[in-house]
Amino acid sequence: MSLETQQRNEMVKGDGSITIIGAGIVGLAAAIELQRVGYQVTIIDKEGPGAGASQGNAGHFATEQMFPLADPAMLLKLPGMLLDPLGPFRIQPRYFFKALPWFCRFLVNMLPSKRKQNQQGITALNKAAIAAMQDLVRHCDCEELLTLNGSLLVFESTPLTEVEAQYRAYSEAGVAVQLLDGAQVRALEPSLSDNITHALYFTDVGHSADPMRLCQALAAKFVAAGGKMRIESVAAVNTPTANAGVELTMQSGDRHFAASLLVAAGAWSKPFAKHLGYNVPLETERGYHLMMPQHSRLSRPVASYNRKFIITPMEQGTRLAGTVEFGGLDAPLVEARADCLLPHAKALLPALFSQASVEDGIRWLGFRPSLPDSLPVLGRSPKHSNVYFSFGHQHLGLTWSAVTAKLLKQEIQGKQPDIDLTPYRIERYGR
Repeated sequence: MSLETQQRNEMVKGDGSITIIGAGIVGLAAAIELQRVGYQVTIIDKEGPGAGASQGNAGHFATEQMFPLADPAMLLKLPGMLLDPLGPFRIQPRYFFKALPWFCRFLVNMLPSKRKQNQQGITALNKAAIAAMQDLVRHCDCEELLTLNGSLLVFESTPLTEVEAQYRAYSEAGVAVQLLDGAQVRALEPSLSDNITHALYFTDVGHSADPMRLCQALAAKFVAAGGKMRIESVAAVNTPTANAGVELTMQSGDRHFAASLLVAAGAWSKPFAKHLGYNVPLETERGYHLMMPQHSRLSRPVASYNRKFIITPMEQGTRLAGTVEFGGLDAPLVEARADCLLPHAKALLPALFSQASVEDGIRWLGFRPSLPDSLPVLGRSPKHSNVYFSFGHQHLGLTWSAVTAKLLKQEIQGKQPDIDLTPYRIERYGR
């Protein structure tokens, strides 16, 4: 028997082992949850823990975001967004036709029946997300990286009737929210501009002051508990036969044999799903931030309803985030997409940023894995009993990482997950 065959047989027999592709917050959380119930876990990632979108997100545990991104109201606003040089949304011209099939599916998800169904799926995950994250950071001895101080959605020139309509929508969706006037807003956050007339105060959400350090803390706990971290690119996943172990081919040409496999590679998950027989409509949202060295006096994230961006107080300064660009995984960073955030920040925090320049900050680009229905792909493959998926968390990867990890753990253990996984399963896109 060859050494390679012996290695494969040992991995297949070892039903307490699992390999995870992806060391972002989603993969790390899943690895730790599986370790906690006795699994031997190996993580393979081309760059290492938190190196992708997990380090550069806004740090906002956004459980107030109950609504699918496919919103019919967007159709009227879209032309203005595309024409606004400081706008939050862009499609690179060269990428337009490639992204068109995704946008067609996105439009279908604006139908009332689809939208209601998708909102139910989002709501179920959001309601369990904070408790799951609290448990995870407690286990990983990094509770200081989760601050539960709520967040604000501020309004500048919006008619009161529209503000009240937004308040009712969130309230009816089950979100804990308070409607504040301008004076109440500045009582909470005195450094905010006098131009802010109202805000929605989401009282039960949180943020992390350092998402990268959170990933590092999870990775350290994982390795200390016996987990294996392999920094290498996976070139291909070879389809299992008769539920045997899964063979991974590395870019180096080496092969890795996994008894079970979890694909949690974020925006890079689509080709792995295709190797396993699924054509998933996963698209890449190129998300930008501008990390400014100035430390604000904010005690919570502040999002702007009018400007469509978010400010989060961080350990290293103040992070400005929120723009979206469709242009794929290969196009370089467009500086203007990060730079456009600073004028908005100057409007909301004039004293802090009045003399600031974009050259003071650090521009960053990351890739959000987004599906047209705003729901992740989660659960076991119907074709292979030892293959699982957890990707497509769109803007809520940080928010959903711990709860999707717990649900996956339950499914892998053969238990009934606390939340029905039917809306999230990969077969919704065909078997």
